[in-house]
Amino acid sequence: MAIAKAERLMNLALCLMNTRRPVSKRELRESIEAYHEIGSDDAFNRMFERDKDDLRELGLIIETVESVDGDVGYLARRDRNRLPEIALDAEEAAALSLAAKVWQQARLAEAASGALQKLRAAGVPFEDTHSALEPRIPTPEPAFEPLMVATRERRAVSFDYRKANAVRPEPRQVEPWALECWRGHWYLAGWDRDRGAVRVFRLSRISGKVRSRGGAFSAPVPDHVDVRAAVASWAGEGATATARIRLRRDSGYPLRAKAVTSEPVDADWDELEIPYGHGLDAWLVEFGPDVVVLEPAELRADVVDRLRAVAKD
Repeated sequence: MAIAKAERLMNLALCLMNTRRPVSKRELRESIEAYHEIGSDDAFNRMFERDKDDLRELGLIIETVESVDGDVGYLARRDRNRLPEIALDAEEAAALSLAAKVWQQARLAEAASGALQKLRAAGVPFEDTHSALEPRIPTPEPAFEPLMVATRERRAVSFDYRKANAVRPEPRQVEPWALECWRGHWYLAGWDRDRGAVRVFRLSRISGKVRSRGGAFSAPVPDHVDVRAAVASWAGEGATATARIRLRRDSGYPLRAKAVTSEPVDADWDELEIPYGHGLDAWLVEFGPDVVVLEPAELRADVVDRLRAVAKD
């Protein structure tokens, strides 16, 4: 669906930029193949207006011209839509080249490579640098790409999501706001339509396909969505209370990094005091048999409940 829309927008932009006179909606409908499949005039008019708004949002200047007999035509003059000359110094070019190497996900890698080739053709001084250490942002979750597209296009989605303590996944309808990687996991922040509240979802817990939903966003999108802060609050970041756990030797290094105190118990176990906040039980469950919760009692009970739910799954 996303590819079809992108192709349709590209064809519309090319039609508007490669004509010397204003073109009517009727002529555009006859010229662009994607519009041939639209049955009714009302449906075509709605799609055309959305496409025109999308192109303008992307920066294309489209003029609306009315002739003496009242007909309306559209035109995107090349002189008004020509980009200024790109001028990057060596440091800026190196930063772009490094950023293009970050993504391992296939479609993003192809887009980044194509962008660099176009900039090279324009004379930007890129150098092929090789390093023993290269940045990578893995995106193994199948939900990443459809959620990335939905976030960019402001489209609501639905998917099945299994909470850490749940036996089976539950359906969710979400208005996606932002994606962010934190501690090696991807998270989506958005508005949960069913619960009427902001929620954060870990992509590895999404099962099945991500499906598009109709209708405009029902909740306003914040100017800044701090996904990492929301996830951190669910993982006990900034907590004022503490918990005591036993951690198997040479394991659980993220927990050790957060420990307030750490003392050896015997040859196999250490005892740690760590920050205790909402969501710590879900984090501790990820370490399985390498962690034993000592106190508080309610945290120990929550961890046991989550482990039992996982065992039943």
